[in-house]
Amino acid sequence: MATIAHPRGPAKTEKYVDNKRKDDIRQANIVSAKAVADAVRTSLGPKGMDKMLCTATGDVIITNDGATILNKMEVLQPAAKMLVELSKSQDIVAGDGTTTVVVVAGAILKQCMNLLDKGVHPTIISEAFHKASEKAVEVLTAMSVPVQLTDRESLVKSASTSLNSKVVSQYSSLLAPLAVDAVLNVVDPAKPDVVDLRDIRVVKKLGGTVDDTEMVEGLVFDKKVSHTAGGPTRVENAKIAVIQFQISPPKTDIEQNIVVSDYTMMDRILKEERNYILRTIF
Repeated sequence: MATIAHPRGPAKTEKYVDNKRKDDIRQANIVSAKAVADAVRTSLGPKGMDKMLCTATGDVIITNDGATILNKMEVLQPAAKMLVELSKSQDIVAGDGTTTVVVVAGAILKQCMNLLDKGVHPTIISEAFHKASEKAVEVLTAMSVPVQLTDRESLVKSASTSLNSKVVSQYSSLLAPLAVDAVLNVVDPAKPDVVDLRDIRVVKKLGGTVDDTEMVEGLVFDKKVSHTAGGPTRVENAKIAVIQFQISPPKTDIEQNIVVSDYTMMDRILKEERNYILRTIF
């Protein structure tokens, strides 16, 4: 009896289609990530241009900060989202270089596409970039110059360099020393590499100019003065109590109405509220 051999053509076709699909997905990811890098490329450097962004709520933002631009972009593609998260991580770790890190990543992906088109395997490309990264860290570490917290002049120069690419670059001589002094006031000398930026607050007020900017070593309360209470509107060398509880009469968990039938009852309620507040404070 003769044996009939079945053709294996469909298996080769399926394998070809599967490999083609992988290449298409990989290329689509690279193209999407490069598009994000190209969107912020023109805002890089001292001659970088500012971007005008319009949010969903109608607010208009003018900035050249990469983290702000990418944060406001509605990115849906997974690979493009990775570059947005890369910019956020850079902002958290270093506080600057958010645009540079995205532009560099886009340039690396562009070279990856050229190597893939030449038939280089993705694993080889990945291993090569890891080795290049280790060498880059080694070279940059050798070029770096240690800066001590006591060297205020070098710290101010570093801050001025970062501000030169911002909208307020013409005010870098004013804002750089303020930024350095603010950080020096909250940093722990034992851990100079760790700075909790939540200890520094920027309070913005309408009116005036950038020249009116000042640093306050303490607390700033963005509250309005109550003129109806008859209290003072300005006090020199005042003592301020910082508390973590609310100074007000307690509220019930259920909705209820109190019916006041005469003046004596109203007076009694007000006195009880006053006594409660006094007991809470003292």
